[in-house]
Amino acid sequence: MLAIGTVTADGTPGSRPLTSTPNPKRPQAPLRSRTAYAAAHVVPRVTGENVPGAPADIDWDATLAFRHHLWSWGLGVADAMDTAQRNMGLDAAAVRELIARSAAEAHHAGGALVVGVNTDHLTEDVVSLDRVIGAYLEQLEHAEEHGAGVVLMASRHLARAAESAADYERVYREVLERAGAPVILHWLGEAFDPQLAGYFGPELDVSGRIEVVRRIMTENVSRVRGIKMSLLDAGPEVALRAQLPSGTSMFTGDDYHYVGLIEGDGVHHSDALLGAFAALAPRASSALQALDADDVEGYRTILGPTEELSRLVFTAPTFHYKTGIAFLAWLNGHQPAFTMVGGLHAARSLPHLSRLIEVADDVDALEEPELAAHRWNRFLSLHGVPVPTVVGS
Repeated sequence: MLAIGTVTADGTPGSRPLTSTPNPKRPQAPLRSRTAYAAAHVVPRVTGENVPGAPADIDWDATLAFRHHLWSWGLGVADAMDTAQRNMGLDAAAVRELIARSAAEAHHAGGALVVGVNTDHLTEDVVSLDRVIGAYLEQLEHAEEHGAGVVLMASRHLARAAESAADYERVYREVLERAGAPVILHWLGEAFDPQLAGYFGPELDVSGRIEVVRRIMTENVSRVRGIKMSLLDAGPEVALRAQLPSGTSMFTGDDYHYVGLIEGDGVHHSDALLGAFAALAPRASSALQALDADDVEGYRTILGPTEELSRLVFTAPTFHYKTGIAFLAWLNGHQPAFTMVGGLHAARSLPHLSRLIEVADDVDALEEPELAAHRWNRFLSLHGVPVPTVVGS
């Protein structure tokens, strides 16, 4: 029997059997009922100088192979998206190269791809609104030049420069006027980035900012494909979703409540652009295949339990969630070592990682249980924690 070592918050070691019996089936046709993107991470070169403050040194073979893994399950890839990488190890030059390489790979593979466009290549912390617009347009041009779909990310520079909702409306209007194809807007909550507090209207409450977003989308509807909301609060997403202009979509980025949001309320539903789906591609695909077959109960049975794992991955401080994504990718054989750019694999504790593998096992998110047990037990042993002497250790 496969077994893994465990360790609790007070340092108590233990063990438990692995019970994962993954048996997902890859889709035989494109997923139809929902559009779903997984926000993918980058894999660092194991011998690279990926220490805090150093430019990212990326293992391009492993990074692009992970995107093929997501495409093989019928999911799209959302790349260069996460604040948990950009501004946290993934520098501006690496972002540009990632977008170019992923776009070329998507073209050859026939995979769906959107990429983040931001202002984060600016070296100054505080700039004018005109500089914000120019920075957005510079990254927009690069993404479109490579044929990638665009997510117009929430900008820290805009959050600092904007004094009112009118400033947001001006910036988005001027940037959207230059977009060559409809883009996805982006509303990221404070849990992911405290610097984005009050985004879309610092003088407004959430309902007022919802109205600002609705107005931006309505007045620029020919250039807006939809919006990704990542507030970790289903209420505002449901409220805005019901007001979206015709022809636009809500893409949930709520890694706490995605099961119900994707299913919908019988009138409206959310599509998906989720970091969690990078760790759950086989399960997410199987659940969406069930929705394609009008098997709502099957969808809930497959995807419902995964929210426990996602909530653990995205636990506060939420901006360190990519550590859990990289950890699970390593356990599942998608990268050669548990490392991250910027050294951020150290951002979660050993007891937290122990709980992650336990919950991943509970929800059948370990794609190769024997490999996961082998890697984890050796990792624990390296850190001086006793492990069970069994198959897979």
